Amino acid sequence: MPKRILQGTVTANQNNQTVTVLVERRFTHPVLKKTIRKSKKYRAHDENNQFNVGDIVRIQECAPKSKTKRWEVVAG
Repeated sequence: MPKRILQGTVTANQNNQTVTVLVERRFTHPVLKKTIRKSKKYRAHDENNQFNVGDIVRIQECAPKSKTKRWEVVAG
């Protein structure tokens, strides 16, 4: 099964080798036909601490790295 790749914005990078990425998705409501924005935060592994708050990054699913990290940063 292919690994999912998501794109989002880095919102926090205080922890060592970890970034918090806010991923926003848009979809049309089935009844109201109105565009809805939903967002979710993911904790991703950043090996070299190279990403800062505000950067647009792509994250990919991976094997669990810690209790909360199941994603890794692929590119900036």
